[in-house]
Amino acid sequence: MKLSARNELRGTVTAIDLGTVMATVTITLDDSQQTITAAITKQAVESLELKVGSPACAVIKATEVMVGIDD
Repeated sequence: MKLSARNELRGTVTAIDLGTVMATVTITLDDSQQTITAAITKQAVESLELKVGSPACAVIKATEVMVGIDD
């Protein structure tokens, strides 16, 4: 698959929390102990046949990034 997005983070699915319509999928990145969590539809989890232990790629394409600090 070719994408225009340049921020592809490869890793392994380490957690899936299925809701009625939505799900959260946590991916531990291959090159570190960092994780990324994505909210996707439950249908997408089923269609991709995601399971804990599955290899996965998080693709990030955003037009805006917010930065905050603790007060």
